[in-house]
Order: sequence, then structure tokens, then C-alpha cells
Amino acid sequence: MRIASEQVHNLYDFEVEKDILFFKVNRQGLVSFHGVNYNLKKPMTREQLAKLTQEGTFAAVASNCYVNLQKVISMNEDSVCLGRDATEYKNLPLSKRQLQGLKSRIVATHRISS
Repeated sequence: MRIASEQVHNLYDFEVEKDILFFKVNRQGLVSFHGVNYNLKKPMTREQLAKLTQEGTFAAVASNCYVNLQKVISMNEDSVCLGRDATEYKNLPLSKRQLQGLKSRIVATHRISS
């Protein structure tokens, strides 16, 4: 007979910088976090959202979409590949203008951190 462990894993307990590839914000303050194989929606205050976007880990690619700069694997003509490695990833479709902005942000981030 198997006995369930005492520890219950809450889906809302995650490290944003480590686990999230990108997130989108809707008008009601509901944030949709996208990981490699899951999507979670979580309500957040404006202060919490501002803290996330000001830390430098996430770059805005649209007015409501933020990409984790540490998770960018590659960029194509019409999308960015986000994930840990080539086996666990998600493609996020972006316009050429959005991709150019993301590229410049990545270059600026590498220049600052070096």
C-alpha cells in the first residue's frame, strides 16, 4: 500500500526567474505565466508586477508580454525559442520589430553584466 507524502506541492509556488519563460498580463491584473509544459494564471498587484519587470530578468516585447532574457535559446525570423535546452523549449511568435527590440535588449544586458 502506498501512503501519500505529507508535502503538498502548490502550483503557485515557483521561482519566476528560474521557472518562467515568459508571461502575459491582461487588463484585470491577471498574469499568465508560461513554463516549458505548463501555463498558470495568477492575480498580481501593480507593485508586484512592477517589481518583476524592473529587476532586469524580463524584457517587454509587447505592451502585455514579457520574455525571460535568461531563457532565450535562439531567434528565428518570426519567433523566439525559450527554454532550458534544445529538448525543453517553447516558441513564442513575435513580429520582426519585436524581435529586433529583444535582440538589442539582450546585447545591452550582456554588455552590462560583463
